[in-house]
Amino acid sequence: MLTIVSDIILTDSFLIKGEIEQKYARLSQVLDEYRRYFLRIRNATLIDLNTCDRIQTPLLHVNMDEILLAHEFLDTAGDPNKADLYKGVKFHQVRVFFTGHLNVEVGGEVRPGSYEVDDRATRRFFVIKSPQMRGFNPKEDNDLKLLTKLPYAVVNKTRLSYIYDFNE
Repeated sequence: MLTIVSDIILTDSFLIKGEIEQKYARLSQVLDEYRRYFLRIRNATLIDLNTCDRIQTPLLHVNMDEILLAHEFLDTAGDPNKADLYKGVKFHQVRVFFTGHLNVEVGGEVRPGSYEVDDRATRRFFVIKSPQMRGFNPKEDNDLKLLTKLPYAVVNKTRLSYIYDFNE
C-alpha cells in the first residue's frame, strides 16, 4: 500500500513516515519551537532500521528527545523570505555524529554556529544542507534509501555527540 506522507523522522530504532499534527510552519521551525514532550504524527509508518519490518498506526506520539533528524517533502525553494536571510552567508562544511546506539554520521553544509546553544536563529534544531549519511545501511528498502537522497535534514542539537567543523 502506497501512502503519501509529508514528513519523515529518524530515531535510533525507526524511520517514521507520516504527517506531523498541527504543523503551522516549515518543519525546522515547528520542531525548534515545539514545547511538548511528544510530537504527534498521523498516519504513521515505522520502519525498523535493523529488520525493515513495518508498523502502521493512525496516531503515534514520538518523544522529542528521540529524534535524530527529520525532513519534510515540500519544495525547498518555497520560502523566499528564508532564502533572503541567507543571501551572502558562507556555509561551513561539517560532519556530525549522534549519541545513542545508531552509529550514524551526517556530513553537509550548515550556517556558521547554527549548532551552538547561543545561536540566535535556532534553539534545539538546525538545518544541514546536502546531507551525506554514513554508517547507515539502507539495504534494499526504498523508504530507507530516501535518507541517502535528502536535499536537507533538520538535526536535533541535543542528540549530537561530536561535530567536525572543517572551517574553524
